[in-house]
Amino acid sequence: MTVYRLVHAGYLPAIRVGRAFRVPEEAVHDYLRESLRSVS
Repeated sequence: MTVYRLVHAGYLPAIRVGRAFRVPEEAVHDYLRESLRSVS
């Protein structure tokens, strides 16, 4: 899934700045950690 889709699906928090989305770096790390746990 792309980051854009993750934001729209509600999996990642984001702030919209103009036409761009800003996602906190820690939110991306948390999402990846959780994704790796669910796969293992």
